[in-house]
Amino acid sequence: RIVRQGERADHNFSIFEKIKKDAELNYRSINSVVCPFLKRKINFNVKGLDHIKFNSWNKTRLQSDQYYRLKFLKLAPIILEKTGTLQEYNETNSFERKKLRSNWSRKMVPVKYYGFIAILKYKIKVKVIVKEFEGGEPYFWRIIPFWKNKKDEINNIIKKVFHDGDLEND
Repeated sequence: RIVRQGERADHNFSIFEKIKKDAELNYRSINSVVCPFLKRKINFNVKGLDHIKFNSWNKTRLQSDQYYRLKFLKLAPIILEKTGTLQEYNETNSFERKKLRSNWSRKMVPVKYYGFIAILKYKIKVKVIVKEFEGGEPYFWRIIPFWKNKKDEINNIIKKVFHDGDLEND
């Protein structure tokens, strides 16, 4: 079979679009789940889905970055419903976009991040981050699958790095 220039890219794009469509439909069907560790419900709102698709407000993530997050997104509610152990926790102050009356503004607010890690079949490691503003309900923020290979200069080996430790931006 002769492959025309650009054909492979079109095929990859259609695979991405299918993964994206399926993930969005599944995500929108989830209202909330109860997390045994937090003993509260975790909301699945538009902020979590937007964060998978955008690095920051109005700045789209690379398609390759979105692909694995969207592909593993269906695992987030399952992990949160079963987890009884917190692996990471961070409290900080963060500028967040808030709509006051009819205008958007950025306001500094206290934020908590909860990180739950699961190792799945075939040694796939996935971290689910839950975000909570002071006085608000916790919500799904992101899912981070295996992410980067990093060379260990001392031992001259390639290590899998799943995150940089920044629960807000990883």
